[in-house]
Amino acid sequence: MNKPVKFVTDGKLYVPTAEELGFDPAQMRRRYDAERDKRLRPDATTQYQDIDGDLKHYNDDPYITAKIERAPVVEDIEVAILGAGFGGMLMAARLQEAGIRSFRIIERAGDFGGTWYWNRYPGAQCDVESYTYLPLLEETGYMPKEKYSFGPEIYEHAQRIGRHYDLYPRAYFQTQVREMRWDEAASRWVVTTDRGDTFRAHHVVVSSGSLNRPKLPGLPGLRNFKGHTFHTSRWDYAYTGGSSEGNLDKLGDKRVGIIGTGATGIQCIPHLGKAAGHLYVFQRTPSSVDERRNSPTDPNWFKSQKPGWQRERNYNFACLLAGIPVEKDLVNDGWTELFKSLSELLDGTGAAHLTTEEIKQLGEILDYQHGNRVRARVDAAVKDPATAEALKAWYRPWCKRPTFNDEYLPTFSRPNVTLVDTGGKGVERVTEKGLVVNGVEYELDCLIFATGFEVSRATYTHQAELEIYGRDGVKLGQHWSRGMRTYHGMLSHGFPNCFHMGFTQTGYSPNFTDMLDQQAAHIAAVLADANAQGIKSLEAKKQAEDDWVALVNSPNQMTEYLANCTPGYYNAEGTSKGNEGFLQGHYPEGGVPFYRMLAQWRAKGDHEGLTVR
Repeated sequence: MNKPVKFVTDGKLYVPTAEELGFDPAQMRRRYDAERDKRLRPDATTQYQDIDGDLKHYNDDPYITAKIERAPVVEDIEVAILGAGFGGMLMAARLQEAGIRSFRIIERAGDFGGTWYWNRYPGAQCDVESYTYLPLLEETGYMPKEKYSFGPEIYEHAQRIGRHYDLYPRAYFQTQVREMRWDEAASRWVVTTDRGDTFRAHHVVVSSGSLNRPKLPGLPGLRNFKGHTFHTSRWDYAYTGGSSEGNLDKLGDKRVGIIGTGATGIQCIPHLGKAAGHLYVFQRTPSSVDERRNSPTDPNWFKSQKPGWQRERNYNFACLLAGIPVEKDLVNDGWTELFKSLSELLDGTGAAHLTTEEIKQLGEILDYQHGNRVRARVDAAVKDPATAEALKAWYRPWCKRPTFNDEYLPTFSRPNVTLVDTGGKGVERVTEKGLVVNGVEYELDCLIFATGFEVSRATYTHQAELEIYGRDGVKLGQHWSRGMRTYHGMLSHGFPNCFHMGFTQTGYSPNFTDMLDQQAAHIAAVLADANAQGIKSLEAKKQAEDDWVALVNSPNQMTEYLANCTPGYYNAEGTSKGNEGFLQGHYPEGGVPFYRMLAQWRAKGDHEGLTVR
């Protein structure tokens, strides 16, 4: 158990004894290291396989009921936006506010929504509160139903934004961009699609995202399985019955197996456990599962918010998660709780005199205390001691995305649910009848992959399913063959007027939509300024790009933190390269300083780091 201890006295760090803490930090560190080491694999990100060829159906769109029939389009436009998720929609909204209305949105899916178009599995819910995550609440006048929104409400909000900003007439759905080529003489991008379209665009914004293309483990014999199978981001309700709310009534006589116990598995496994004849959960690494604490929105509170409240709330949330002091925690949830514990200890204690190493030591102890509390929840919720022990996460909080759920852990006390813990090794192979773990075959009627999206294993252009040809026909995939290369995360040398959005060497925040909104506002301001000045092209200078890449890939506290983490997509499955994981290769000072820096860069007005023609 954790005991209350005073860590800082008169500006000096007091290192409590194991007896005072209720645990031995050195012993804890050894346990964490051992759990990490048994999960390290030499094949790292290559342990996953492409969903091409005879696996291509895993990437099909099951939600399109009818193909949109239309003639090919040939258009000259100011901006082509690739992607209709929240990033692309925010880009369109901020362009209009900046006075730019000549744009088109091109999207392979059948509607707006991005990740929330694809993620329709039962129980899908955002783990960031709705008042910060759902963008443009003030603009659309929408009040979220609960503090944490479920998938259908988020998808509906994307459609609401599309209607509010009149984006549907400007969007081409069920359309895949195949390539983009830079026309130097005309200072235009020639964008072609699989529908025979040709768009000649002055600027292109690539916001195709990294959370859309399913990821599959490279299991031997995967193609041999004779039962039914699908990925959670392409949920097959025709087979399972039910809806996003559960009630999967067609699974009552089925033996169902699910691979993956990350954020998606945590949310859909309770519904599978209620419905399946028998459910087998195949686990390589357990998730840290804290309480959800969801609640309906108080209409009086919502109506009392003053103009600008969402921007203020997002800033408050971002500051807390970046360790920047604020007067009040407006969000007050599991995310901010993790960061406040250290900040509160350091605030007003004379801790400014502590060294960086002492603060890191204090942070480690607090992380262990947090882990002990979350692991105690497992013992309280799961009846079988062996199962409970296997469900405990032995890694620090930011090694994997933390999860929050009240139904997941009790599911493993159901008599029809079996946890198959693989000891960190994963499933051995697939047979015609099911899966093999530790030499034991588990026969299944249905196999579900809750294995996430291709994030760090695939190249950027592979994820976007297109190729980008810059000046002199150089491919972006070639230019980035040894890693992403940008300036400010948005422009690359040799690729004028091509802006990137998302996790592209920018300032990271767990609240993705706030991050995308600030990127969209920046790009819109840059384009409006370029149009006002008659600028034909903007391009990152080689030296500026080189300097930026060196900055974002330089060793920092997060690099060190992730190097000691259990493998996962945050650290590119435990690789030591330092810049391939989801949380690697970002602006080292964090999101709030990054966007503050961009604002200062715009205010200078000299386009520092860019070649302007």
